[in-house]
Amino acid sequence: MIALEAAGLGKRYRDTWGLREVFLSIPRGRVVALVGPNGAGKSTLMRVAVGLSRPTTGHLLVFGQAPYGETLERVAYVAQDKPLYDEFTVGEMIRVGERLNPRFDAKGAIRRLNDLNVPGRARVHTLSGGQRAQVAITLAVAKRADLIVLDEPLASLDPLARHEVMQGLMMAVADTGMTVLLSSHVIAELEEVCDHLVLLSRGRVQVAGDIEEILQAHRLLVGPAGTVPGGSYEVIGEHHTERQTSLLARLSGPIHDPRWTARELSLQDVVLGYMRSPDVTLYPPPVLAERGDVA
Repeated sequence: MIALEAAGLGKRYRDTWGLREVFLSIPRGRVVALVGPNGAGKSTLMRVAVGLSRPTTGHLLVFGQAPYGETLERVAYVAQDKPLYDEFTVGEMIRVGERLNPRFDAKGAIRRLNDLNVPGRARVHTLSGGQRAQVAITLAVAKRADLIVLDEPLASLDPLARHEVMQGLMMAVADTGMTVLLSSHVIAELEEVCDHLVLLSRGRVQVAGDIEEILQAHRLLVGPAGTVPGGSYEVIGEHHTERQTSLLARLSGPIHDPRWTARELSLQDVVLGYMRSPDVTLYPPPVLAERGDVA
């Protein structure tokens, strides 16, 4: 089943397009890394996905339905500033979640925060950044949503807190099987937990697909300056020195020149390569069935 799909999705703010002609199809149960430079449209896409903003053109569907009304019972959202009531205790925040959400798992939330050593009697404003993020994510998970949308949950956290937050999130994913759409600039850490990538650039999808398949298809080709390797590939980016040429390439066949070596790349290498070449795209063509706009 498709968790999230978009066809011709666009969002305009007066004379500026935040999103333009977005096509996406994300299978259920994936942990999706949503990346891109500032202003690329990541937060806009998330706000449309959780019903806080309506498309100007096209549509976005969550589990086959527009993200409004009863569909939102299946969606949880944690905004970048992790909004919580500062004067409430952690326990009071759990009780608020229980009253506002019919499927809320209060016992599970208490158990999870106990495991994370977050005191239930502590007031929100006394929590560390990592603890605050853990509370916000726990409340979202306790909603028993099928899709959880996290906008920069690692922002402003130190490395240890980032690791703990991601570890806790992955435990929740393993327990529930939910789909996660996760926006972050910390690409190296996303590679450890995500299995699907969506890279936005200038309000459009530049790269989308299974992370393992994307990494298998890309290599850093290194060879003598002034030569070109034989084979079937597309150059994403290149760097030249007096002695050596390096090509970030998407391969569609073997490299035949023994003077050239093909080195594996990290997710960060691939993402940065595409971000430096915003006109180069890699995503499957739209395969969604024809639908009318959903408002």
